[in-house]
Amino acid sequence: MSEANSQTSPDSDLTSARRLADAYARLRSEIETVIVGQQRVIEEILICAFAGGHCLVQGVPGLAKTLLVSSLASAMDLSFQRIQFTPDLMPSDITGTDILQEDPETSRRRFEFQKGPIFTNLLLADEINRTPPKTQAALLQAMQEKQVTAGNRTFALPEPYFVLATQNPIEQEGTYPLPEAQLDRFMFMVKVDYPKREAELEILKRTTGAEPPKLSAVINAAEIVQLQKVVRRVPVGDSVFQFALDIVRATRPLEGGASDFVRHWLAWGAGPRAGQALILAGKARALMYGRLHVTLEDIEVVAPAVLRHRLVPTFNATAEGVTIDQIIDKVIALVPRGKGERLL
Repeated sequence: MSEANSQTSPDSDLTSARRLADAYARLRSEIETVIVGQQRVIEEILICAFAGGHCLVQGVPGLAKTLLVSSLASAMDLSFQRIQFTPDLMPSDITGTDILQEDPETSRRRFEFQKGPIFTNLLLADEINRTPPKTQAALLQAMQEKQVTAGNRTFALPEPYFVLATQNPIEQEGTYPLPEAQLDRFMFMVKVDYPKREAELEILKRTTGAEPPKLSAVINAAEIVQLQKVVRRVPVGDSVFQFALDIVRATRPLEGGASDFVRHWLAWGAGPRAGQALILAGKARALMYGRLHVTLEDIEVVAPAVLRHRLVPTFNATAEGVTIDQIIDKVIALVPRGKGERLL
């Protein structure tokens, strides 16, 4: 921890941990009044939010991905904008554009920048892979630097700022796969699966009767920003840093000592940003569970969401029906858990 962070007292840190754990419990409870049977998805998105990252949500149509994001905005009391990505969407439709305005008193004309929907706390990029890379790239600066440049001016985005993007994994016609540089800006890729039978029955009962309940705000933007700062202060042991680093390096087929299955199934591994995401997500999860330190289990739990969109499979993996999640499981199982041990 830095010198400034080390000045915080144990009592202060414990209070902060309790605040975040309480916020997580209340947010999860509120969202689950609308979203049924997706506890893991809700948890992963909240980890991402508290860690200050962006999230790519992948699932077939009809699994309430859009409803989940709008419910999150309501429960967090955040400004919310939704952009439906289509092939004809232009970058200026996202960031905004200069409009020629006339002053009614002087009759002089001048250009004024009209902010686009990107200027919000929570941006839902719906079906992000349905627009060409030129338009997808309009999000890059916002996601990385939390600001937007238009012409010769730069505008800061409000805090907190999240991008939650959705994409459909089964319909490929008319889609544009996200470039690797774009994918790497997302801290997590969260997979939304079909609900279990009991949960789906509850969905049928809830959605075919009276109007769904309106969500109440349980936390606001200023509190979220404060809790994100708390996450950054969570201490991490050297063995946890080594474990996260070993996982990331073990995904690289060109790394010395890479496993045979990694060389056979992966064309490209994860970069340093994946390691940063593992540590930050591990910190957020630790606080959400009321702990003041990160464990190896925290890193293991968040690893699939951090890695699955950062690994590029080979033709061999595709031909053999091996999924990215199966490769990630093998990589994690390979990494030693002992303190100070190194895989590579």
